[in-house]
Amino acid sequence: MDTALTQPPIHIGGVEVPAGEHRLIDLPVPHLYTHAALTIPVRVLHGRRPGPRLFVCAAIHGDEINGVEIIRRVLGVKGLERLRGTLLAVPVVNVYGFINQSRYLPDRRDLNRCFPGSEKGSLASRLAHVFLSEIAALCTHGIDLHTGAIHRDNLPQVRACTDDPETMRMARAFDAPVLINTALVDGSIRRALARRGIPIVVYEAGEALRFDEVAIRVGVHGVLSVMRYLRMLPPLRTRQRRIEPLEGRSSGWVRAPQSGILRTLTPLGAKVEAHQCLGVVADPFGEREAEVHTPTTGIVIGRINLPLVNEGEALFHIARVGPAEEAGAEALTTLIPDLEEVRATETPAEPPLG
Repeated sequence: MDTALTQPPIHIGGVEVPAGEHRLIDLPVPHLYTHAALTIPVRVLHGRRPGPRLFVCAAIHGDEINGVEIIRRVLGVKGLERLRGTLLAVPVVNVYGFINQSRYLPDRRDLNRCFPGSEKGSLASRLAHVFLSEIAALCTHGIDLHTGAIHRDNLPQVRACTDDPETMRMARAFDAPVLINTALVDGSIRRALARRGIPIVVYEAGEALRFDEVAIRVGVHGVLSVMRYLRMLPPLRTRQRRIEPLEGRSSGWVRAPQSGILRTLTPLGAKVEAHQCLGVVADPFGEREAEVHTPTTGIVIGRINLPLVNEGEALFHIARVGPAEEAGAEALTTLIPDLEEVRATETPAEPPLG
């Protein structure tokens, strides 16, 4: 064996993983108050040949479960036998929220507002510190998998700080229908890694506590596509049709003008014009009705599913697109049902979920 072409071992949680080996490592985090031990499980795939180190994580918000299934399917891909570099797969980061089917930690904090964390801070801060120091900071690139909140559905989309060239290349390589330029939020994993010069993209699709088969397949394809862009995996033998994403410069929510029952008129992925009516909110007697209008032209990338709404509640998430992108927006609604077939050749054979 040519040792010059073999990468050195990687050390995670005090465990050494030699080149060419796969290990499941349990990173200790604070015990439950029942005295039961708790860990963050990490699947480490350390390729024999040198290459990038990529982490793929899900359930930073404990009720966002589509990413858990995406990672499970990615780990079943046979091409990983020829992996270059290292893949760190973390299907459940917020193990406390995942157990309780909650977005938050037991201290009611949002883990994605607690990075970089601290060894001596709150529970959320300690968990953020473990994930950042033991996993994310060891990598050259990252993918963070999310969904919409409870009763909110997201169109498959990638969010990234597109001002960074490598982040932009990763975002486009993911091959999702929509790419949104989003600012770095204080306390987020994206902000913490940007300060370390580590590019990361966020994939958003589906709804909390619900599996969405199309969102999952698009996500599996996206992770594998980024790995091929990074040359961690060999290219496909057959060339596949790629999606030219609609690129949103920014996005914003349209809110309920009054409390009542929402009748939705606009599906996910639809192109909307400024001042278009997206739905109607009425009281149970129909005595007071108010139309919901969008202030801007764009694409519907998120939507509430629960029709019972309060005044000021976020109803429709609109990505603002430039004139060059608007022409392709009308095809987006018809594209989404076909994504399952587009991705089928890349994903392992799986029974559809829901």
